[in-house]
Amino acid sequence: MIEVSALTKIYGEHRALDNVSFKIEPGHIYGLLGPNGAGKTTTMNIITGCLAATSGTVTIDGHDIFEQPLAAKKLVGYLPEQPPLYQDMTPYEYLKFVAEAKGVERWKIEGQLEFVKSAAHLDAVWDRLIRNLSKGYKQRVGIASALLGDPTYVILDEPTVGLDPKQIIEIRELITSLAGKCTVILSSHILSEVQAVCEKILIISHGKLVAFDTPENLERDLAGNVTVELTAKTDESGISDLLAEFGEFTVTSTDGEYINVELSASSDCREAIFFAFARAGIAIIRMELRKFNLEDIFLELTDDSKESDDQSSVDEPAVSAELEFPQKSDEKEDAE
Repeated sequence: MIEVSALTKIYGEHRALDNVSFKIEPGHIYGLLGPNGAGKTTTMNIITGCLAATSGTVTIDGHDIFEQPLAAKKLVGYLPEQPPLYQDMTPYEYLKFVAEAKGVERWKIEGQLEFVKSAAHLDAVWDRLIRNLSKGYKQRVGIASALLGDPTYVILDEPTVGLDPKQIIEIRELITSLAGKCTVILSSHILSEVQAVCEKILIISHGKLVAFDTPENLERDLAGNVTVELTAKTDESGISDLLAEFGEFTVTSTDGEYINVELSASSDCREAIFFAFARAGIAIIRMELRKFNLEDIFLELTDDSKESDDQSSVDEPAVSAELEFPQKSDEKEDAE
């Protein structure tokens, strides 16, 4: 279990994270959502030990990330938004280097490499230079590096950013395949992607955790009234009295002898509407319940969270990886 307690991060006068607390239970895929600059990457960087917190604690299976960093980091695989790939290496060479840097025992390395090659579907590019790979394959190499060392938790920051639709589907399938093998936390701006693969969702806004639940529970808690859309073979005079008992309705359009209606009701009343129309001899051509989706939830909870690009750049500094890769001195200063 990952336990985050009262996590706060302050840059000068800017509070990037404000007393954030949550628990990540094993065996689930979690989605981390929020507007640009809300604190998502800052949260991930602190959990993985890439960034120090101003206050608060993070424990990973009982190991404090600040007090016992080596024991805690062994349990975590991390893919930052920009994978720190060595362009003049092949995936095999790079992943072997990462395995050695992570301390994987020598006799286990080849087996680990075969596992991540298969999991990330890298067979076709295993011996090609990374600089010649498509962005989708580079993301796969990054995910493969996060899987090395048998991590209990895999943390992925924007794993599908910049990919085309086909590549997004491939990465989504890869992430879904990890379910049951490890716990996954991913951030993404693609809400449909999060809804498709994540079992629980965390939403951060203005550095605060504003929601943490399953998509279904968030939908139920925030939905309020439901909207029933229907098309009937009649005119407005034929349905006014029938629909009035269920709630307020609006005629959205008419098409010859058909009428399209949106009804706002306190509950799903489609069955009662069906029988009421049947008794009146009015044919319903189409009727469906419009659900409160993840996009509605996100907009509702982050409506007042509009961060400027300047704030975003201060809020979430780029940290390249959980490994201490060699850098030039000026790059180190930028990362710090």
